[in-house]
Amino acid sequence: MSQHSLDTKSYSPYITFNREEWKRLRDATPLSLREADLMKLRGLNEQISLEEVAEIYLPLSRLLNLHVGARQELYNATYTFLNNRTQKVPYIIGIGGSVAVGKSTTARILQALLARWPNHPKVELVTTDGFLYPNRILEQRGIMKRKGFPESYDVRKLIEFMARVKSGDPEVKAPVYSHLAYDIVPGEYQIVRQPDIVIVEGLNVLQIAKGTRKKHTPQVFVSDFFDFSIYVDAREQDIANWYVERFKMLRHTAFQKAESYFHRYANLTDEEAVSTATRIWREINLLNLRENIVPTKDRAQLILEKAADHSVQRVMMRKL
Repeated sequence: MSQHSLDTKSYSPYITFNREEWKRLRDATPLSLREADLMKLRGLNEQISLEEVAEIYLPLSRLLNLHVGARQELYNATYTFLNNRTQKVPYIIGIGGSVAVGKSTTARILQALLARWPNHPKVELVTTDGFLYPNRILEQRGIMKRKGFPESYDVRKLIEFMARVKSGDPEVKAPVYSHLAYDIVPGEYQIVRQPDIVIVEGLNVLQIAKGTRKKHTPQVFVSDFFDFSIYVDAREQDIANWYVERFKMLRHTAFQKAESYFHRYANLTDEEAVSTATRIWREINLLNLRENIVPTKDRAQLILEKAADHSVQRVMMRKL
């Protein structure tokens, strides 16, 4: 082998940290969340502790704070150079990963922690669920069972939203999705008004187009607007277990409500619930995970690898 040949087996674009190594990067960052705060941020079947927040999410919030600070300094320099002609724009963080992997909890915890840093107190969280096509359109197109797959999103509307936020538009509207109704809420919007940081969370936020396109036609992806991106990762079997457990718990909560789209599952026995959830997982969510979500993992700047108990055991950070 030539001395100039690259040993691809030993090469990685990431720096890898085990839990002990990562938690030391917290430095002196104070833990400002309390147990009562954390209870509001946890997912239905995620028992994330304050210790987890201190050891994993505080170092991550410190890293992101440094990135945001550097971007703010660059803005100030550009502002001076252009004689006050530039519009300050939000720092955008994308969070991707599978159904049931804990993206939403990660996003909520980061939102709470980042809002406590004095130089960027206004942090908005937007989920891409609001940009799913309404059920009536999915049904018309025969893709209701592919909800959450790339083709089920109004990508044009999502890109327009991202472009307006990133251009510093004073007020941008995002559609609202109801997990209870399993559909878009007509006439209801989340208003984003020039925050310091926007966290965008969703299954396919790191997705790029597949297949052919017209020659010389420029393409824009959601991730083009991100300043930083995170992928929440875990073993397939662990995610499947979390999905089934969440489904079983929902029988006694959201599914009990008559207006719930899944009300028909409220009275399933444990055995029936496991069978139903496992079938939905295999036919829809596992397929989407393998085909569309996992292939985007290596596009993230930071990967959080979870163990079976939802605790993060390894962090991979892309080298600069």
